[in-house]
Amino acid sequence: MSKPDGWARHLKGNEINAYSAGIETTGLNPDAVKVVAEAGVDISEHSSKQVDDLSYLIFDYVVTICDHASERGPVFRGNAKVIDDPPRLAENARTEHERLKTYRRVHNEIRSFMASLPERLTE
Repeated sequence: MSKPDGWARHLKGNEINAYSAGIETTGLNPDAVKVVAEAGVDISEHSSKQVDDLSYLIFDYVVTICDHASERGPVFRGNAKVIDDPPRLAENARTEHERLKTYRRVHNEIRSFMASLPERLTE
């Protein structure tokens, strides 16, 4: 899990209420924790939650970090943005360097996307 809520809270905590959940509880991905920490954001204490854990909330926007979740996950009314899934993109990496390079690229995309919020959502 790449924890876009970590970036949203870090960059836009005064403007955005961000939550993160998946279609199943998988725990934090150590590569995601490592790469985000390189940029100065600590997500090591975040927890893995299921979407059902947040069913009491009404969302204005949903950012999906994987087509697998889009295919199998719950249906959200409203706007959705799909961002590449780092574990899936890195699954064929032959070395840790290759795997982390993929995570860094996607995390930079996520950070840029989160930095552009909320203005970008209204475009």
